[in-house]
Amino acid sequence: MNDPTTPSADFDLQTFLPYLLNQAAEATSQSFQATYRTAYGMNRTEWRVVANLGKFGTLSASDICRIAHVEKTKVSRAVLALEQRGWLRREALENDRRRENLTLSTAGQAIFADVGQKAIAFDRRLRARLGVAAAEEFTRALRLLAAEDP
Repeated sequence: MNDPTTPSADFDLQTFLPYLLNQAAEATSQSFQATYRTAYGMNRTEWRVVANLGKFGTLSASDICRIAHVEKTKVSRAVLALEQRGWLRREALENDRRRENLTLSTAGQAIFADVGQKAIAFDRRLRARLGVAAAEEFTRALRLLAAEDP
């Protein structure tokens, strides 16, 4: 029986796949964050709201939470901040006043187009670092992990 106060010789955090995925995601996300933070003063959740509305069009806050895997309170704060800047519009649903449809304003669409082009360039640089074959295999592996609960 292992002593709970003694570190396990079997477990190595540095090779634990969830830890490595988190480290890679944080490093790349923080690097790209400089793009939208510098140009538009957005935080990560605000960018995720803009990116999802830019890609999918009209969504509810609940839809964004589900798609982007972001907590409801963070999305609510992001929606309010984006609305105050004039980058997002809300429209209450006639049949359910508790839900709102969210869409990007014309200014929000322009920001999505601008940051989206920068995101494409950032993605190309990441893929170039990996090489074509490794980037394709890595993309397949990430999609497999995202689709299933291991």
